[in-house]
Amino acid sequence: MPPATAASRTYDTVIVGGGHNGLVAAAYLARAGRSVLVLERLGDTGGAAVSTRPFTGVDAKLSRYSYLVSLLPRKIVRDLGLDFRVRGRTVSSYTPVERAGRPTGLLVGGGERRIREAFERLTGGKEEYRAWRRFYGMTGQVAERVFPTLTEPLPTRDELRRRIDDETAWRTLFEEPIGVAIEEHFADDLVRGVVLTDALIGTFADAHDTSLRQNRCFLYHVIGGGTGAWDVPVGGMGALTDALAAAARSAGASLTTGHEAVRIETDGRAAEVTYRTADGEGVVGARHVLVNASPQELAALVGDPAPEPAEGAQLKVNMLLKRLPRLRDTAVDPREAFAGTFHIAEGYQQLATAHAEAAAGRLPAAPPSEIYCHSLTDPTILGRDLVERGYQTLTLFGLHTPARLFTADNDAVRAELLKSTLAQLDAHLAEPLADCLALDADGRPCIEAKTPLDLEHDLRLPGGNIFHRDLSWPHAQDGTGRWGVETRHANVLLCGAGAVRGGGVSGVPGHNAAMAVLEREDGPEI
Repeated sequence: MPPATAASRTYDTVIVGGGHNGLVAAAYLARAGRSVLVLERLGDTGGAAVSTRPFTGVDAKLSRYSYLVSLLPRKIVRDLGLDFRVRGRTVSSYTPVERAGRPTGLLVGGGERRIREAFERLTGGKEEYRAWRRFYGMTGQVAERVFPTLTEPLPTRDELRRRIDDETAWRTLFEEPIGVAIEEHFADDLVRGVVLTDALIGTFADAHDTSLRQNRCFLYHVIGGGTGAWDVPVGGMGALTDALAAAARSAGASLTTGHEAVRIETDGRAAEVTYRTADGEGVVGARHVLVNASPQELAALVGDPAPEPAEGAQLKVNMLLKRLPRLRDTAVDPREAFAGTFHIAEGYQQLATAHAEAAAGRLPAAPPSEIYCHSLTDPTILGRDLVERGYQTLTLFGLHTPARLFTADNDAVRAELLKSTLAQLDAHLAEPLADCLALDADGRPCIEAKTPLDLEHDLRLPGGNIFHRDLSWPHAQDGTGRWGVETRHANVLLCGAGAVRGGGVSGVPGHNAAMAVLEREDGPEI
């Protein structure tokens, strides 16, 4: 929509930012008969949930930033009639290790018998697998009870505690550092590390951090879908945002790209949004404004004091391979090892050491990371020729690399970190990963790396934080409002990852902001 047309009217709702949460809100509100305008700064909608071809002349469409789906409620997919599917991974994880001078590892997948045997082979006994079953039995019950609440008005802390109805689980997840439970349940260092990783995705914390930010991260990683399973988006992550954009447009929402919101003025009843395009500035009126951006961006737009700074702590690497590398652990097929989450340098003590080094201002000597191969589960992201030639993708997510480590020289530190991260992977391979990398049309290896500072530059993630700020508990606290999207301005709502119950590819803040708008206009459902 050209700027003159956008400025010529007032909308029921203007949504600042066309990421997946903004598109969810747009689709819900337009389907409810509201006039909706989405202002997106970039040339395409989707935000971090996009698919791109990052390698010159190569027909591989990768999930460049966000890459797996767990927290997206099926309710949203059904409500909006989305043409979007996910596929489960046949393997949950593989973690290689060298013990007694020989390569081995832990493969979690392939059915209960194989998993039990894998634990026994690694640990030499039966108790660690029994502990695993008990622990994840507990988290599974929590997931069943908590996940459905994400698209409901916020429960109080006491209401959520009663809903969980398990005091041990409540203490484990909500009151004590997750490291306490991990050390009580498990004895093996490698098994402890595999459990802890879910508490550290995009979260810079120690297992015993008293802030419990690691517990909140862990909780969101084990409740998805009511099961905790992490699935592969068919067609790549962009398939979701393409489906959401189509749903919003078909319902009547107007989606504009190249429109950067620069100011929001509101008296609590009506608002004006000033935006900038390549042709100049314009203004559009709105009854409600939903901000699908970070709390920092929200504060800047409305002129409020800035919130506490956020900081990301991850390395994201995308790769295309001519073939999967062979493993030193010959008992495991690479097609199984890389189908799930391949943990690298993520033993419990290794994670603690890496955190301590990064907290002291140094890159971890053994950077922890995890890899998975999207194309093993969903080859549709590759052109037919690449599939026939056996090409595969690899997505790597590195931990414990806070943005502060890159401020002096982002390019140099990125190169150093990538080299040492891949060296940790190579230690478990029977051939160097470099020998397996595909080449682009210009003869360059098909590999790209993104630091927190790169993510801040590309997507305006504050400090490169993929959650926009520390994740929140999924219950009400002082100032959170009824839906967790409210701000101090009555008709301005936050529908991005920084909302309560935000983070991850979920659509939950977008759904909840739309429900808050409709409820204010129509009254709560009885």
